[in-house]
Amino acid sequence: MMDSRRKRSMEELGRLSPREFADAKKTPLCLILDDIRSANNVGSLFRTADGFALQHLHLCGITATPPHRDILKTALGATASVSWSYHADCVQLVKELMGAGAQVQCLEQTHASTSLHAFRVTDPLPLYLVVGNEVKGVSQNIIDAATGTIEIQQYGTKHSLNVAVSAGMAVWELSRQLRSGSPEKTPL
Repeated sequence: MMDSRRKRSMEELGRLSPREFADAKKTPLCLILDDIRSANNVGSLFRTADGFALQHLHLCGITATPPHRDILKTALGATASVSWSYHADCVQLVKELMGAGAQVQCLEQTHASTSLHAFRVTDPLPLYLVVGNEVKGVSQNIIDAATGTIEIQQYGTKHSLNVAVSAGMAVWELSRQLRSGSPEKTPL
């Protein structure tokens, strides 16, 4: 008798090959990483982007780019599967995306932010999510240029979570909504 608590093997998980992943339908969600100091966080975000089949990563400002050693160490090969590009100026990128009619949300605590559990994805898609510097967060210039802000409610003494952790939480929720059908009809 098979123990239902036994870990599943890689074959049982049914993961896509790199070629199948390249051709697979992507979640209409893109991450914008602005001034991320830690290459380990960048690598972790590549791995998250692969895990949720995100459309694209935009690496901005001082954010390290592959093939940085620490990115490769934490990405575990995801730099080869995830589409990415580098942009020197995040504000300019956000303004270009907004000018083209995109929805750009910042993961940040503001007076007008919407809590992650209350946020509902709406068109236009793809949705762009900006995550910011580990110490300073998303810059005010980017917040001012974007559609809005999403906040993860916290109950402890620290004012923020690690950028890779908070982005992972947001990506999980936004991907859940985007993959459950039409964004505006997302079940609670």
